[in-house]
Amino acid sequence: MTFKEQILEGIPEQLPSVKPFEKEINHAPKRKAILTKEEEKLALRNALRYFDKKHHKILIKEFKNELDTYGRIYMYRLRPDYKMYARPIEEYPAKSKQAAAIMLMIQNNLDYAVAQHPHELITYGGNGGVFSNWAQYRLTMKYLAEMNDEQTLVMYSGHPMGLFPSHKNAPRVVVTNGMMIPNYSQPDDWEKFNALGVTQYGQMTAGSYMYIGPQGIVHGTTITVLNGFRKIKKEPKGNLFVTSGLGGMSGAQPKAGNIAGCITVCAEVNPKITQVRLDQGWINEKITNLDELVTRVNKAKANKETISIAYLGNIVDVWEKFDQENIHIDLGSDQTSLHNPWAGGYYPVGLSFEEANDMMANNPEAFKTEVQKTLRRHAKAINKHTAKGTYFFDYGNAFLLEASRAGADVMAKNGVDFKYPSYVQDIMGPMCFDYGFGPFRWVCASGKPEDLAKTDAIACAVLEEIKQNSPEEIQQQMADNIQWIKGAQENKLVVGSQARILYADAEGRAKIAEAFNQAIAKEEIGTVILGRDHHDVSGTDSPYRETSNIYDGSRFTADMAIHNVIGDSFRGATWVSIHNGGGVGWGEVINGGFGMVLDGSKEASTRLKSMLFWDVNNGISRRSWARNEGAIFAIKRAMEIEPNLKVTLPNTVDDAIIDSL
Repeated sequence: MTFKEQILEGIPEQLPSVKPFEKEINHAPKRKAILTKEEEKLALRNALRYFDKKHHKILIKEFKNELDTYGRIYMYRLRPDYKMYARPIEEYPAKSKQAAAIMLMIQNNLDYAVAQHPHELITYGGNGGVFSNWAQYRLTMKYLAEMNDEQTLVMYSGHPMGLFPSHKNAPRVVVTNGMMIPNYSQPDDWEKFNALGVTQYGQMTAGSYMYIGPQGIVHGTTITVLNGFRKIKKEPKGNLFVTSGLGGMSGAQPKAGNIAGCITVCAEVNPKITQVRLDQGWINEKITNLDELVTRVNKAKANKETISIAYLGNIVDVWEKFDQENIHIDLGSDQTSLHNPWAGGYYPVGLSFEEANDMMANNPEAFKTEVQKTLRRHAKAINKHTAKGTYFFDYGNAFLLEASRAGADVMAKNGVDFKYPSYVQDIMGPMCFDYGFGPFRWVCASGKPEDLAKTDAIACAVLEEIKQNSPEEIQQQMADNIQWIKGAQENKLVVGSQARILYADAEGRAKIAEAFNQAIAKEEIGTVILGRDHHDVSGTDSPYRETSNIYDGSRFTADMAIHNVIGDSFRGATWVSIHNGGGVGWGEVINGGFGMVLDGSKEASTRLKSMLFWDVNNGISRRSWARNEGAIFAIKRAMEIEPNLKVTLPNTVDDAIIDSL
């Protein structure tokens, strides 16, 4: 069968042959057994409902084996035979170009070069799923191939509920992931209900089909590292950044360190993903011996090198060894998946990777104990370095949150706050998000590198023109992004689709998008798909990350994210998504995203202006109401630009009046 025929087939009438388990592929760890015997039966019933009754006797044994062996029913037999990657948009069988664009993005999320565990349909973060099983993938792609521009596909946590009548200006797809009743949003709830096949952890851009490989976080991390060094008034060159994690998102750190110009040491326990990053060129060197690492770092410091070094081993050993050897760390952080601490997101020190995986699956309580002991030891080592002048920040991966729950010494004297800031509190919030700057991205649906080069040039020209008249408050942000986009081709950031990211405000996003749309109309470039990371100005309510610099008490509310996705849906987004969970953990965040297809039409021009303006200024207005000075400046400027925007502004209160009570 051809690729198009396989897509249109959906769930096949005749079962495909059983596929061998490919050990060379990076697979998800076994999930812990959490279902009762009756719940296991329910999980099997739930899985079998995708198939004709004639297949049930064969599949029930197979699915029971998967549940026992892996803790989940992935339906490996249904994995397609064709290569998984983002094809040029014309190669998809589709009645709707918008639907074809979504198919392209789904396949990009599952590309072996992009996805962390492609056979388990997990894009990044250890559990960030596009779908829960391969039947969902096949059925979704079939629906997208069949849909027209007056239908909307409804996605319930990976399950395609079906095509519903709508209209051409409605979203083509509406996605929800993990939207639990609040009392059922603990980590074990995810384990249970995901094993039952009724919900999934969409992370952020995994379950909303907008991941573009580690390039997205490379940019954000580059800005974070640059501004981190600015904060401590040091040049990156010759100075040391220490962190950990080389997986789907964290793998960007060494590349970002190279772009920023510092020495980066990044520890990782998984040998497969470490080798992948080395082969990709995202790290310069791999070292497996601590003494050798010390020698290499001292040499890099002496020569003021720009270099990224992966240490294959546990990060705790690195922090402790550098303390013993008096190696000064300038910037320190951590980007292991501590939103997922008990299922492969963070590994205990003193155990091999294989030993830890075995304990995780077969003795989860002991594994949890070892993880928490390691977190206490990790924090103790960090505290020794910060006492010597290291600037440590939480990278929004729930490191401080889980360390505090483990009883580590990470709390401030007031017993409420953490002793170290999150990077949003100190860096990204006041420097970027409050002013409306966030991770705007686009994908060239033609798949042509020359189209990406043209869009880079268009975006750079737009930014340089805007910068000429930008106020002083945002000149640094503009300059950083112009420098980024000029070096984008040289830094070879593309993994998977022909995609690009840069931080832009509402003005920049709309003007860049309009310039793209005009170029498409003139047939200078092909179709472009717009999107953003959920880690943005408006899309995410996350008290320990995206909204950690909201100090009016509302950082634990989720009104902004919900309003964002509702507003995007009727202002012109091609697809919208809203998730429970994300980079800081299940039950800890609500986050939403969008995708928008530009086809050169007048309708696309109208939609982009309406939606992109709202998508950014919704968040600025919320940050302004929280009394963030940068956001007050930004929303006042936005109201001057757009007469139809009228936002409630806060009145400040003198501290003396409050203190007089």
